[in-house]
Amino acid sequence: MKRLILYLMLLALPFVGQAQSTFKKELAVGASFGTNFSRVSFAPKVHQKMQMGFTGGLTLRWLTENHLGLQAEVNFTQQGWAEKFEEQPQYRYSRSLTGFEVPFMTHIYFGSDRFRFFVNLGPKVGYIFSESTDSNLNGATPNLNNDQHDLAIQKKFDWGLCGGPGIELRTGIGHFLLEGRYYYALGDLFYSTKSDPFAKSSLQTITAKLTYLFPFK
Repeated sequence: MKRLILYLMLLALPFVGQAQSTFKKELAVGASFGTNFSRVSFAPKVHQKMQMGFTGGLTLRWLTENHLGLQAEVNFTQQGWAEKFEEQPQYRYSRSLTGFEVPFMTHIYFGSDRFRFFVNLGPKVGYIFSESTDSNLNGATPNLNNDQHDLAIQKKFDWGLCGGPGIELRTGIGHFLLEGRYYYALGDLFYSTKSDPFAKSSLQTITAKLTYLFPFK
């Protein structure tokens, strides 16, 4: 068995050398646009459905090694939450949070010069600069927990981890990427001391986005 493994390694060496010698670093810039589906993880729990928003911005990607690179983005983003009142469906309440985000991710890819699969993983920071509410409660309290209705966002700096898979089509006019991404915030939207109503209030977002990249080789 050891001899077989050694033999296979020796056979693979020329191909490894060829892959390393033919690889060329690639810098690409472009833009993306997509849709967010978000909610907030509250403790105590608040019943919700997904809140839809939009995202878009600039993307910079640098392929530094074979199958590996770095990707940074600056995005405008809309997130938030929408509450679900199953026993009193005549009511509605949603909060939209608008801000900027900066993901900095490791880009891992596999495939050919024409078509690739990839995964992006890494941290993300953001800042919420505005919020708006759509509600017809008019003072009603249909939830077991309703404190969030009267609280403005107290922690506007947002941070957490994001990542997800995607596919890439590489053409003569640029690269076209379709990606799904999940974001889990490690910070809270509201204060979480013992005297505050929520011990946890962190954003969770699913994003589907299209990206166009123009390479500089």
